Amino acid sequence: MTLNIGVIGTGAIGREHIRRLSHTLLGSRVVAVTDINAEQAARVVQELGIAAEVYPDGHALIAAADVQAVLVASWGPTHEEYVLAAIAAGKPVFCEKPLATTAEGCRRIVEAEQAHGKRLVQVGFMRPYDVGYRQLKAVVDADRIGAPLMIHAAHRNPTVSEHYSTDMAITDTLIHEINVLAWLLDDHYVSAQVVFPRKAPAAREHLRDPQVVLLETAKGVRIDVEVFVNCQYGYDIQCEIVGERGIARLPEPTSVQLRSEARLSNEILMDWKDRFIAAYDVELQAFIDDLAAGQLTGPSSWDGYIAAVTADACIKAQDSGAIEPVTLPSRPAFYD
Repeated sequence: MTLNIGVIGTGAIGREHIRRLSHTLLGSRVVAVTDINAEQAARVVQELGIAAEVYPDGHALIAAADVQAVLVASWGPTHEEYVLAAIAAGKPVFCEKPLATTAEGCRRIVEAEQAHGKRLVQVGFMRPYDVGYRQLKAVVDADRIGAPLMIHAAHRNPTVSEHYSTDMAITDTLIHEINVLAWLLDDHYVSAQVVFPRKAPAAREHLRDPQVVLLETAKGVRIDVEVFVNCQYGYDIQCEIVGERGIARLPEPTSVQLRSEARLSNEILMDWKDRFIAAYDVELQAFIDDLAAGQLTGPSSWDGYIAAVTADACIKAQDSGAIEPVTLPSRPAFYD
């Protein structure tokens, strides 16, 4: 059976999702698209060669009789509105992060989904679908290094746009570590602190970069994440778990090792899309397959809520310099 999907948002990530749903993955087709820029939506449909209707807005698309599931890839502040509309229509929805721009918005989605009585929402956290992170989790789950004690991680970008701000290092960048490290440890956070080293010369005047985020989990694991978005040399994701009996490191992306010009070298990626393109394929195929099986298993709206609450604490810590609590209610049995 083929799943008919409607896509809200045809920007960079929306276009890529439309392409993979239409030409790469199995069991799906895009039958509807919409964008605040209707001409762009029509152009994407034509350029990708798909038979999809262009709708005037997201609500019309969600209401369309032939749309069985919704993918939200629009501007972040619209996510909550469209996810809630999809839940109200009883249609599964894959929402790119953020699930909502506030923790309160995420909470409203959690409550609406529970009231519906069945999981309908998956959040676009792709790291748990990356082969390297899956290998790392297999090591932890098999107790090969003992209980984790510490994690040292880094999220480095060669550069960012002039519109990138200090708080976006949390909401747009660290948010992936917030999600994937909790998943790796099967744990949640209880406190956050942010410290700022000497500012990098490449960082624009309004941006404090780099920064180091210090997190503590309920099980007592201590985590430090370096966020450095003007590192210049490449897109570099690092993760090292220190356990009671050993250390496990996230594998480096596969690349050809060169012996030339009197040096031994490996290429470093410059674009995040190249680093995680396979993970995007795997996560959306899993969404399609889960719906065929009748039960979503990917990152939930509760995971989106946890990430939002933790990010809020981190942003508060950016300003205060203090250790800020991460206060979460008990996980609902609905999401077990």
